[in-house]
Amino acid sequence: MLWLDEIEKALAGSTGPQGDGGVSSDALGAVLSWMQERQAPVFVVATANKVDDLPPELLRKGRFDELFFVDLPSPTERKEILKASLAAFNRKADGIDQDAVAKATQEYTGAEIAAIVPEALFVAFGDGKRDITTADLLDAASRIVPLAETAKDKLTELRKWAKGKARPASKPVSELPRKPRELDL
Repeated sequence: MLWLDEIEKALAGSTGPQGDGGVSSDALGAVLSWMQERQAPVFVVATANKVDDLPPELLRKGRFDELFFVDLPSPTERKEILKASLAAFNRKADGIDQDAVAKATQEYTGAEIAAIVPEALFVAFGDGKRDITTADLLDAASRIVPLAETAKDKLTELRKWAKGKARPASKPVSELPRKPRELDL
């Protein structure tokens, strides 16, 4: 597998006026040639935050088998991110109201959700080396201004771009099956 993280930064300037003596253009050519001519089976994954900055020849069908759009995590995904972050700090999710944390982090990225765990650990440690609580996590979450708020316009534009051009990495929240209520017949 080959992972190209934030590929648009590596290829910045490859299709416009050359301020780098053509180095970016050469890099794009090398990447495209390798993708076209490689003999070994290599699974290529690339991430990009600014898809508009990518050269169209890189995005054409055949270069990548599929383009995926990763939106903000769903409630289920937020709970899984929380559990993974807790586990990374050797903490269990037992006793944590995961639904409350998922609700409080509705517009958060995965990285922002993961960041509330060490923040809550600092508070718990400062209070006498106790284990973290739901309240600690909710307090830590309340101090974060999510990227979805600070870069709202950019996220809206990215979502517009993705519609019809990229496959959603997961189902939109509005399409997730809902659990029937007791009154549903």
